[in-house]
Amino acid sequence: MHSDSSMVELLDDRQEWLRFSQPHQATNAPSSDDCWDSHVVIQGMHCAACAFTVEEALMAVPGVQSAEVNAATHRAKVVWSAARVKPSAWMAAIVKAGYGALPAADSSLRQARHEEGRRALWRWLVAGFCMMQVMMYAYPAYVSHDGDITPDMVFLLRWASWVLTLPVVLFSCRPFFGNALRDIRARRISMDLPVALGMVITFLLSSVATFEPNGIFGAEVYYDSLTMFVFFLLTGRWLELRVRDRTAGALEALMNRLPDSVERQLSSGAFERVAVRRVMVGDVIRVSPAESFPADGVIVHGQTLADEALLTGESRPQVRGVGDTVVAGSHNLSGIVTVRVVQVGEGTQFSQIVSLMENASLQKPRLAQLADRIAKPFLVGVLLLAALSAAWWWPSNPGHALMVAVAVLVVTCPCALSLATPAAMLAAAGNLARHGVMVRRLQALESLAEIDTLIFDKTGTLTQDGQRITQVMTAEGVSPDVALALAAALAKHSLHPLSRALVQAHQNSRSELVLEAQDVNEMIGQGLQGHLDGVLRLGSAVFCAPKTKGIPDRAGVCQVHLCRENEWLASWQLSEDVRSDAVQTVQALKGLNLDVWLLSGDRVASVQQVAQQLGITHAFGVCTPQDKLSRMQAAQSQGARVAMVGDGLNDGPVLAGAHVSMAFGNAVPLAQSKSDLVLMGGSLLVVAQSIQLARHTLRVVRQNLVWAAAYNALCVPLAVVGWLPAWLAGLGMALSSLWVVLNSLRLTKGF
Repeated sequence: MHSDSSMVELLDDRQEWLRFSQPHQATNAPSSDDCWDSHVVIQGMHCAACAFTVEEALMAVPGVQSAEVNAATHRAKVVWSAARVKPSAWMAAIVKAGYGALPAADSSLRQARHEEGRRALWRWLVAGFCMMQVMMYAYPAYVSHDGDITPDMVFLLRWASWVLTLPVVLFSCRPFFGNALRDIRARRISMDLPVALGMVITFLLSSVATFEPNGIFGAEVYYDSLTMFVFFLLTGRWLELRVRDRTAGALEALMNRLPDSVERQLSSGAFERVAVRRVMVGDVIRVSPAESFPADGVIVHGQTLADEALLTGESRPQVRGVGDTVVAGSHNLSGIVTVRVVQVGEGTQFSQIVSLMENASLQKPRLAQLADRIAKPFLVGVLLLAALSAAWWWPSNPGHALMVAVAVLVVTCPCALSLATPAAMLAAAGNLARHGVMVRRLQALESLAEIDTLIFDKTGTLTQDGQRITQVMTAEGVSPDVALALAAALAKHSLHPLSRALVQAHQNSRSELVLEAQDVNEMIGQGLQGHLDGVLRLGSAVFCAPKTKGIPDRAGVCQVHLCRENEWLASWQLSEDVRSDAVQTVQALKGLNLDVWLLSGDRVASVQQVAQQLGITHAFGVCTPQDKLSRMQAAQSQGARVAMVGDGLNDGPVLAGAHVSMAFGNAVPLAQSKSDLVLMGGSLLVVAQSIQLARHTLRVVRQNLVWAAAYNALCVPLAVVGWLPAWLAGLGMALSSLWVVLNSLRLTKGF
């Protein structure tokens, strides 16, 4: 009891919430609401019906606003109000429903998974050993003729089989019986109920035949069938558990990369080890080799190699020395470094990635929702079909009638149907995550597999993010340095690549002239306007020209112009380098039979130059956000299924309107918020690789669904007519679920 109460106190400590929760982000919620998103792992779940049960139990708790449970990953997301409920209360509701719950970031989670696997292995071993012994005792009855074995010996063999079946029923079958009893008490149904019924009926029927061979059910015993199908079911569940732990373990390994504690420097200069959640911005920490960086920071002493594969998709270790930044979640590979913390908690890039992965792992694609909806009615149908089968066969042979019902109960399994889609989608999402592609919406994988047109933005997507000034033109009496300082005063208020290039150029010039503009506004896709000794404009020729006497013809080749209210001041021409893998990416996309488009707000000449270099025929320049959206919608109206890849502020509307959208990890927040997939690295080739994997995923999903449907269509009639023995029904049920999981596991290999 003491440990339970201390756990409750720990869960209700607000400081501890950040280990498995984060403040709820909802634009339609009042800012005063103290709502949290918590992620927990549910223990004891076996099917989609279990997920529904946990969701219902959570939603019955006052203060819980929403609950999503994924049957494939056993993870749950709970949105709750801190003003109305504490974590211990809704976790207690999960326990009351008959399941266990652990915080997703709990250090004991791996140990709990290990214990669950160990118990499953022992149950499987006991069932296997007893099955072999029972088969030995049953064998003489199969090969002997009438009179070969005396009645006393027959009774002895059956009694020995009964004794050997007891450990299977009392120990190995415990999870099935426990879950079935829990469901009966709660007046609900899950997959364990028909299976447990089949086991109880088989054992009781065989026991009656053993000790009352002249009764209504005859003298036929089925201990060998019982132990065999229990063994097969446990084999399937144990292997499923191993496979699930591989995928869930990989997911948790990514999510739990932050260490529990870190060495923090005291005012005296000495270091003390503290919990990571106690680290604040400005603290100095020391990170040793083989440890993970707990926060974003800048190295102040030492040099090392950092593994940033999760965050950037870059598999090679990166050299990091004094002055270089390190990111939370990356691994320190070689040297001891001292780091000044600049970002902690939710502000880190790692935290954003974890949030993406947790939310994606809980989503249910359309096909999975359909399977979940039919799972519960399917189970009710199974029970009715088993009862009708028994009633049909009862007049001729009551014992055989019950065993036909058992075969129907055991062989029909919606688990394979429920696992078909999420198992494949999650395996693919995990594979993409290892290569720096974060899936924000699992449904996007299905949409991505069906696209036939892909639209690229140019600046920062097909071309390198950084640009350099290659030519500057100024009005008479305006020096290039002054013009650049004026431009930088406006540009620093924008995240557009051209603005960043001007700011960077001003910083590199080491000019002492630093100006501040007031009331700066950005007109998306056009430019910036602010006040600095009058109204100042920076942007496209169309944006600046109406307010001036005109931009000189010689400056027409430039992309960026600076103007006062009625005069032109300066223009800059910037060049950008095409990404090294852009040509290869476009070729790969064409190899996938995709139409590749290029839509950009840049000048037509620049756009056509890049398009010609990459072999893109559909290229359009001087596109406003509305132009991009209109062109895409025109293609969609003709039946095209469109994917959009961008990174700029002006890509937000078209990213939102596309069937599926991708944004680079360094994209502005608006572009990321509209995207379905986030590309964390600088590689463009992952776009083509992601589409290829999405198509493979959809093929695997269809294979899984066809297999699950065909299995039930074939085996159920065989069981109803009495041609499928119980042991073979158990083998079929185990193999159906296992085949779906193993088929999905293929998606974790390669890229």
